Amino acid sequence: MEASREALQTVRDLIRYGVSRFNHTKLSFGHGSDNAWDEAVYLVLSALHLPPDQLEPFMDARVLPDERQKALQFIDARCERRVPAPYLTHEAWLQGYAFYVDERVIVPRSPIAELLMTQLSPWILDPYEVTSVLDLCTGSGCLAIIAAHQFPEAFVDATDISAQALEVATLNVTEHSLTDRLTLHHGSLFDPLPVSARYDLILCNPPYVNSQSMLALPPEYQHEPTLALAGGDDGMDVVRTILEQAPAHLNDQGILVLEIGHERAHFEAAFPEFEPVWLDTAQASDQILMLTREQFSS
Repeated sequence: MEASREALQTVRDLIRYGVSRFNHTKLSFGHGSDNAWDEAVYLVLSALHLPPDQLEPFMDARVLPDERQKALQFIDARCERRVPAPYLTHEAWLQGYAFYVDERVIVPRSPIAELLMTQLSPWILDPYEVTSVLDLCTGSGCLAIIAAHQFPEAFVDATDISAQALEVATLNVTEHSLTDRLTLHHGSLFDPLPVSARYDLILCNPPYVNSQSMLALPPEYQHEPTLALAGGDDGMDVVRTILEQAPAHLNDQGILVLEIGHERAHFEAAFPEFEPVWLDTAQASDQILMLTREQFSS
């Protein structure tokens, strides 16, 4: 086996081999790429310490034996243990921002990030008027960090029940030089915050996968923390608490942006009193909702 793989001499050879292995193994994607080609390109370029967005100049470059071995280690682990690619490289990209990740956190992929890149226009008219943001269930800190970049006048709080997740978030906050504006809090949802804390914008990508869907998750997703995925029988266990407590922490003109994945039917069954605005992105439809502070009072 190893002798035959020595025939893989170039970047092109390694990528082709990776695609073949991934297709043969019938991997599940969704942790940064959605197909075998993009996944193979990402892992090979990462193994070779090449820019992830500059494939063409290197396609026919010959690789050294130790470089080939590293790329093959990534490909083997992806196939044999079904490990998501970002856990192998310890890096995930979201809307052009890089984040450190490992199995203490779910892989950053929330479509809320796309909305943040447009500063939630037209729902937020002036991003410079946003001075307070809260990110619940922050995990790696990715949404809180993107929000801090996109709302430059805002101080950002971020909470998570997992101390291990906050260890990862701390690394990312430091790497993005945001320790002066972004504060991490250990605890469940709003619990670690002052009772008087109020926000212009609350973001949340909570655990929302319903119990039946949890049983059907592909092996790749089983590497992620169950605590960050499982949302109870209908996926709404944590959402119920969020909607109950959010009004007390929203400014008068504040908004809540909440991701619920493919659970819209369960959301509407559980909360018929709400009529949220559904915020679609290029990657997601009927997965993100917005509620204003005023809607909680009606």
